Amino acid sequence: MSRVLQFGYNCGKSFLCSYFKEVLMSETKESVQVKAYLKPTCGWSNGVRAVLRKYSLPYEDIDILSNPVAYMEMVKKSHQRLSPCVEINGVMLADVSGEEVESYLLQEGLVERVESSDNTPTNQGCPSH
Repeated sequence: MSRVLQFGYNCGKSFLCSYFKEVLMSETKESVQVKAYLKPTCGWSNGVRAVLRKYSLPYEDIDILSNPVAYMEMVKKSHQRLSPCVEINGVMLADVSGEEVESYLLQEGLVERVESSDNTPTNQGCPSH
C-alpha cells in the first residue's frame, strides 16, 4: 500500500506534519520484517539487538549456537558462515554490526534517526575475538 502526503508548502515542524510523519513511521515499523541470526552473548549480536531496540522494531531473535538448523538456514541464506546476519524484508545483511544495520535501515527509509540513551556498543566484537 502506497501513501502520499502532499503539502503546498514546507511543513517543517508543524504539529500536522509531525503527526503524519509519526503515523507513517509507525506503520512502516509495523511492516518491517526482521529475522536476526545471533549469538546469545556476542558483542556484534548485542550491537544488532541494541539498534533494533533503539528503533522499537519487532524482530525474531534466532540463537544460532543452540539451534544448528537455524545456523544452517543462516549459512544457506547468507552464503557464508559468519554472524550476525540480519534479514530485513527479505534482504540478507551478512556478517554485520549494529552500525551497519542502522545505516541500512536509515538508507532504506525504514526508520528515522533517533538518539538513544542505551550505551551498548553497536560495533564491538565478542570478547574472544
